[in-house]
Amino acid sequence: MRSKLLSLTFIVFLFFTAVSQEVKAPIFGKGILNFVGKDSTWSMKFGARMQFLGSADWEKGPEGGWINPASNMLIRRARLKFDGFAFSPKLKYKIELGLSNRDMAGQSEFTRNAPRMILDAVIKWNFAGNFVLWAGQTKLPGNIERVISSGNLQLVDRSLLNAAYNIDRDIGLQLRHHFNLSDKFLVREKFAFSQGEGRNVVLGNLGGHQYTGRLELLPFGKFKNKGDYSGSDLEREEKPKLMLSATYDINSNAVRTRSNLGNFMYNDVDLYETTINTLFIDAMFKYRGFSFMGEYANRTAKDPIAKNSDGTETGDVVNVGNGLNLATGYVFKSNWALAFRFSDINPDLEITGNNKSDQYTFGVSKFIVGHKLKVQTDISFLDVLGETDVLLYRLQVDLHF
Repeated sequence: MRSKLLSLTFIVFLFFTAVSQEVKAPIFGKGILNFVGKDSTWSMKFGARMQFLGSADWEKGPEGGWINPASNMLIRRARLKFDGFAFSPKLKYKIELGLSNRDMAGQSEFTRNAPRMILDAVIKWNFAGNFVLWAGQTKLPGNIERVISSGNLQLVDRSLLNAAYNIDRDIGLQLRHHFNLSDKFLVREKFAFSQGEGRNVVLGNLGGHQYTGRLELLPFGKFKNKGDYSGSDLEREEKPKLMLSATYDINSNAVRTRSNLGNFMYNDVDLYETTINTLFIDAMFKYRGFSFMGEYANRTAKDPIAKNSDGTETGDVVNVGNGLNLATGYVFKSNWALAFRFSDINPDLEITGNNKSDQYTFGVSKFIVGHKLKVQTDISFLDVLGETDVLLYRLQVDLHF
C-alpha cells in the first residue's frame, strides 16, 4: 500500500513538472504551479516543501561537563500541498500529504495498519456572510503554536508545551465566524465537532466525540499577511498588533493518553474511556520587528488512571498537568533574527509520575526569502527535576515552494 501511494504521488509530481514546461509558474514561495479553469470555476495551487534537520545532544555528567554525545540527521518534513477553489470562490479546499517517515509514522490497527500519509483533506464553504463551514480532516483550533505551520515557526521546532498538551488534527466539522466591534477591533469565533481519536483513524468512532471552541480578540485590527499565525515579525508591523485568545476542548470518553494523541488505553474488556478537558490561553504581539508569544495550557481528566473492570490499574495514565510557554524575538532589517523561548511543564506528579521540566532555548535565523527559504539554528538547555540535564543543538534548512 505504501509503495502504491508513493508511486501515485511521484506520477502526480511528474505530471505537473511536465505541464510546467508550458505554463508560467508563479514567483518563488507562492506555489509551484497555479491553475485556473478557462471558465473560472476552479483553481489549484500546487506546492512542496522540505525540512532538513541535524541535531546533537549531550547529558550533564555527575562531576560537571557534558558527556554521552549523540547526533542525528533526518528529513524532518517532506510535504505536498494542493489548495484552491471548486465551482465557486466561496467553496475552497486544501489537501496536504506528508511523505517523510515522521509525517507518516503512527500506523496502527485503527488506521488499518496503513501509513498516515494524509495530513489535511478539508473543504471550506463560505455559505453566508462571515460564516465558513469546514468539513474534513485538519488542525483543530487549539493553541496558537500548534496552529502555526511548521514551516512558519520562529525557532527550529515547537515547544515542550505543545508536545505535551496540543490537540493536533482530527476529522469532523468546524464553524468559523468573525465580526468587528469597531473599525479596528476584530473578533473571531471558531467551533469544532470532531471524532476525537486524531488523524487518519478509519475504523469509526472509538469513544465519544470531541468539542472545541476558540475565541480570538484583535483590538488593533488584523496583522499583515496573517502574521498572527506566523513566527517572527517579518512584516515589521508599523503599528502595534495584538491577538488575545482562549480555547477550551472537551474530549468525551477519550481513549488516548493525550486527548486525541498519545497511546491508546486498553483494559481487560476493551478500550478504557475517560473525558479529557484542555484549556489554552495565548497571546501574540508584534511591532516593528519585535514579537512576543505567550501560551498557558491546563489538562484535566475525569479519571486519568486507566483501570480494568475489577478496578486494578492498567499502567496507562492520561497526561494531565499544566504548562507555560513564552517566546520573544527581533528581526533585524538584514532579515537576521534572534529569538528566546522559555517553556515550563508541570505534569501532575502524583498521577503521571512525571517530573516538572524547564527548557531554555536561544535561536538565530536567517530569512533568505521569508519563511519560504531560511536557515535556523538553536541551542536548548533542558532541566528535568530529579533527572539528568540535557543540552540540545539543532540546525535546520527549510525550503518551501
